[in-house]
Amino acid sequence: MRIKRPEFILFVADPKRSKEFYAILLERIPVLDVPGMIEFDLGGAKLGLMGNDNIGRIICPPLPHPADAVGIPRCELYLEVDDLDAAIANATKANANIVDPAADRNWGHRVAYFADPDGHVVALAKALGR
Repeated sequence: MRIKRPEFILFVADPKRSKEFYAILLERIPVLDVPGMIEFDLGGAKLGLMGNDNIGRIICPPLPHPADAVGIPRCELYLEVDDLDAAIANATKANANIVDPAADRNWGHRVAYFADPDGHVVALAKALGR
C-alpha cells in the first residue's frame, strides 16, 4: 500500500471556532471549507476539522458520540516549526490554553504544549541546536 497524502481529522464541537483557532495558529487559511469539513494544508499532510455531529452520523453506533469526550485529550498534534517563539505567540493570539510551557525535552526538541478549544493537545516544537 502506498499512502499518497495523510490527513488527520479532529472531531470538534464548533467547526467555525476551530477553523478560526487553527487559521491563527497555523497562519494559513483552509484549502477546503465546505459544510461538514474544513482542511488545512500542512505541506505533506492535511489537518481536517469535522463537527462532532457530522462524524457522529457516520460512526454512532457502534462507537460513542465524540461529543461525550469534549475536553478529554484524545490526540496530540505535534508540529515542528522553524520559529518556536513566533509559533507560541500565534498560540497565545489564538487563545490556546497553556498545558506545559516551552522546555527542552530529552528527545532533542524544545516543546510547548497547548490545548485547542476541544481539548486536543497541540505541541509546538523546535529541534535543539537549530
